[in-house]
Amino acid sequence: MLLFFVVGLFVHIVFFASIFDIYFTSPLVHGMTPQFTPLPPPARRLVLIIADGLRADTLHEFDEDGSPRAPFIRNVVMQEGSWGVSHTRVPTESRPGHVAVIAGFYEDVSAVAKGWKENPVEFDSLFNESRYTWSWGSPDILSMFAKGATGNHVFTYSYDADSEDFGAQDISKLDTWVFDHVKEFFHAARNNQSLYSQLNEEKVVFFLHLLGLDTNGHAHRPTSREYKDNIKIVDEGVKELVSLFKEFYGNDEKTAFIFTSDHGMTDWGSHGAGHPSETLTPFVAWGAGIKSPQRVAAQRFNDTLLKEWKLEHYKRQDINQADVAPLMASLIGVPFPLNSVGVLPVGYLNSTGAFRAESMFTNAVQILEQFKVKMSQKKEVTLPFLFTPFKLLSDSKQFDILRKARSYIKQREFDEAVLLCKELIDLALKGLSYYHTYDRFFLGTNVLLGFVGWASYACLLTVKSHSGLTGRAGTPVKKPGCLLPCGFVAVGILMAFFLLVQACPWTYYVYCLLPVPIWYAVAREYQVIQDFVTALLTLPLSHLVGYLLACTLGIEVLVLSFFYRHMLTVGLLVFAGWPFISPLWTRAKSISLSWIFFCLLLAVFPLMPVVGREPDVFLVMCAGLLLLLLSLFVGTSLIKRKDGFVNEKLWLHLSQMLSTALAMYVVYSTYNSLLQKQGLPLANQVASWAILASSFVLPLLSPRGLPERLFSILLSWMSTYLLLSTGYEALFPLVLSCLMFVWIHMEQESLQQSGVACKPKVSSLRFCGSADVAQCRQLRLDDIRRAFFLVFFLVTAFFGTGNIASINSFDLASVYCFLTVFNPFIMGALMLWKILIPFVFVMCALEAVQLTTQLSSKSLFLMVLVISDIMALHFFFLVKDYGSWLDIGTSISHYVIVMSMTTVLMFLNALAQQLTTRKLRLCGKPKSHLI
Repeated sequence: MLLFFVVGLFVHIVFFASIFDIYFTSPLVHGMTPQFTPLPPPARRLVLIIADGLRADTLHEFDEDGSPRAPFIRNVVMQEGSWGVSHTRVPTESRPGHVAVIAGFYEDVSAVAKGWKENPVEFDSLFNESRYTWSWGSPDILSMFAKGATGNHVFTYSYDADSEDFGAQDISKLDTWVFDHVKEFFHAARNNQSLYSQLNEEKVVFFLHLLGLDTNGHAHRPTSREYKDNIKIVDEGVKELVSLFKEFYGNDEKTAFIFTSDHGMTDWGSHGAGHPSETLTPFVAWGAGIKSPQRVAAQRFNDTLLKEWKLEHYKRQDINQADVAPLMASLIGVPFPLNSVGVLPVGYLNSTGAFRAESMFTNAVQILEQFKVKMSQKKEVTLPFLFTPFKLLSDSKQFDILRKARSYIKQREFDEAVLLCKELIDLALKGLSYYHTYDRFFLGTNVLLGFVGWASYACLLTVKSHSGLTGRAGTPVKKPGCLLPCGFVAVGILMAFFLLVQACPWTYYVYCLLPVPIWYAVAREYQVIQDFVTALLTLPLSHLVGYLLACTLGIEVLVLSFFYRHMLTVGLLVFAGWPFISPLWTRAKSISLSWIFFCLLLAVFPLMPVVGREPDVFLVMCAGLLLLLLSLFVGTSLIKRKDGFVNEKLWLHLSQMLSTALAMYVVYSTYNSLLQKQGLPLANQVASWAILASSFVLPLLSPRGLPERLFSILLSWMSTYLLLSTGYEALFPLVLSCLMFVWIHMEQESLQQSGVACKPKVSSLRFCGSADVAQCRQLRLDDIRRAFFLVFFLVTAFFGTGNIASINSFDLASVYCFLTVFNPFIMGALMLWKILIPFVFVMCALEAVQLTTQLSSKSLFLMVLVISDIMALHFFFLVKDYGSWLDIGTSISHYVIVMSMTTVLMFLNALAQQLTTRKLRLCGKPKSHLI
C-alpha cells in the first residue's frame, strides 16, 4: 500500500504539472530580426509614467465639491492630447501589467513562480531597444527590466524595499520620492557634461513608476480619502514634471508623454482577477507625435463612463494594454520589441499618412516574423506527413498581403495600407496561437487516458483490498499470461520511438508513457473487474440506479460549488435532513438536533460576500469571545476533576486561553494602530509570530484523549486564525469545528445502528500512534457517504468564506498582524496557511471518524481520492482556451485547486495524524499511563 501512495503522489504531481505544459507554456520565441519605421520619428525622447494600481474611473471622477480630482491630467485630455481606456488582461498584477506596457506581450504564468519579480523567460523590451533609459521607482519593477537589457544603457534609481510598508503613516511618500529624485537628477545633469550630452540624444526613455496608489489602495481601499489624495499628489507631480522637461529642453516640443497604469483595483483593495475595476485603466498621451483633442458630437461605448466623467465630446480611443509598446516605439523611432503582440493604435499619431502607414507596415512585419519562427520551430520537430500548417496564412498569402500593402504605400493610399496591415496582424496573431497550442489535443488526450486509468485502478484496489467482494473461497485466481505485458511493452516502445523521432521534450515522454503502466495495472485486475460487475448485478436495479444517481448528483453539486458558492448551502441543507431519513432522529435526538443546528448555521457562510470586502474587527472579537466562552466551559469541567494529572491539563488549557486573549488584543490594537497610521507595533508583530509558532507545539502537549486533543488543536489554531482574520470569516472555522465534533458522534451512532460491533463512547476514545489493523472492518455502502461527506467538508473549508479560485479573494489586510512591508512570499504563505487551517480541522475530524467507526484510513482515503479524481476529470474537460480571459483563468484555477487538493491531502493527512497522535513531554514531568 505504501508503494501505491508513492506512485499515486507521483501520478498526481504529473497530472498537476501537465496543465502547465498544455496551457501555460511560454508564448515567446527568439531569432527574429528587429523591425523599425524607416521614416524620422516625431519625438526625440519619451516619458512613461505608470501609476501602479490606478483605476480609470477614480482618476477621471470629480470630487465631492465638483472639482476634477486630477485637474492637470483632465486639462491634457481637453486641451493637449489624446486619451482612452487601456484594457488589461488577467492576471491583473504589477509585473504582467508592466511587461505588457513596456514589452508588448502578455506574460505567461511561469512568472508567478518567482513572485512576478524575476525574468523566467528572457524577452525584449522598449528599454532594451532605446539608446538610454533612466527609471525611478520600486526595486521590484525596475530591476526586472534592467536585467533583461543588453549593454549598459538602462539606469535605475529605486528606494529601499522596506519603504513599501502598508502600515506607514504617509504611503504617498513613495511617489513624492520619485518626483523629487527626478528633479535632483536633472539639476545634477546641468553640471555633468557627459550626462547632459546623453540626455540630449535621441531615442531616450524616462520611466517613472509610482507605487503609492497601489500601496494606499491595499492599505485603505480605493474609495478612501488617502487613495484620492494620492491621486492629487500624482497629478501635481506630473504637472511639475512636464514643466521641468520643457525648461530643461528649451521647450523644443520633441518630448512625448504617456500616462497609464498597470492594473486597477477592486473596491475592497485587491487585484489579480478580471473585474472591470481591475482591467480598466487610464491612458493619456500628449506631446510630440500625439494628436490634439478631437471634438466629436457623439460616441458609442457599452458603458456610461463618458457621461460620468463629462467627457462625451472628447474622442475616446480605447486600446489593449500591449498596444502601448508599439506606440512608444514608433514615437521615438526605435525597433518594435521583438516579442510584442501589440497593434499600433494609429489614431493616436499626429503625423503624416506615410509615417502612419510605414509604422503599421513595420508592426505587421514584426509580428509576422514571430509567426514564421514559431511555424519553423514546430515544423522542424514534427514528421512531415503529420504536420498541418496554418491554412489561413500560407506563404503565398503572406507575400500577397505584403506586396499589396507596399503598393498602397507607394500609391499614397495610406488608409488602405493600414487596413491591410491590420488584417495581416490579425492573421499572424491567430497563427501564433495556432502553433502555440499545436500539441494541446495530443497532450490532453494522453493525460486524459492516464487520468481515467488511474481512477479505475484506484477503484479496483479499493474493491479488492477493502470490500470483501473478491477472493471468495473456491474461486481460482487466474494469472495473466505473457501476452498482456508484451503487448503493453510494445505500445510503450512505439510511443517512445514516435516521441524520439519528433524530438519532443522529456515531459512529453512522461505524459505519453505514464498511461501505459497504469492501464497495464488495470488490465491485470480483470478478475476483480469480473467479481465487481457480478456483485453489482446482484443488486436490485432500482437500488443500483438510485446509488448511481445519488453519487452523480453529489459529485455534480461539488463541481457546481466551484462556480456557485451557494451550492454549498444547498448541500448543507440536504445534510441537515440526514437524521430524518435514518433512525438517528429517534435514537439520538440531541445529537441530531445539534447536527441540524450547525449544518444550518454553516450554510449561512457561503451566502455571505467574499471576505475582505467589508472588514469588521468587531466580528473578529466576537469570534474570540465565543472561543473563550467555550474554553471556559471546558476548563470548568477540568476543575471539577481532582487528580494531579488534571491540574497539568488545566495549566495547558489556561495557557491556550491566554494565547487566544493575546491574539484578540493584537488584532484590536493593530487595527487601531494602522487606522491612526502609526504602523505595526513591534510587540504585536513578535506576539503574532510567537502565537503562530506555539500553535504547532501546544496541541502536542495535551492528552491523546479524542475530545481533549481535538479541542486543544481548535484552541491553538483558532488563535492563529484570529490574527489572520478581518471580518466574519473568523467565525467560520469555529462553526465548522463544532459541526465536525457533532459529525464524529453522528458517525458512531450511525455505525452502531447498522449492526457493527459498537466501540466505547467518544469521550473515552484515545488517539494512538499506530492503528490496529485487526480492528478495521470491511467497507460498506454507507462508507461511500462518509467519503463524500469528507470531500464536501473539504470543499466547504476552501470556499466557505470566499472564492479562492480568484486572486482578488485574497486580502492583504489579513496578514497585517504579522507584517506590513510588502513581501509576496511571506504574505502568500500566511494567506495559504489561513486557507489550510479549516482544511486541517476537517482532516483531524477524519482521524476521529476513522477511530470511532473502525474504518481503515487507507480505504477511506482511497474513496476520497477516487471522488477527487472524478471531480478533477470534470474540470479537465471544463478548462477553456477561449472566451474572456477571466473565464480561461478561472477554469484553469479550478483544475489546479482540485489537483492540489488530492496531492496536498496526502501531506495534510500526515500532518493531522501527527497532531492527533504525537505526544510531547516536558522535561522532568513524570510519565502517566493516562497519556
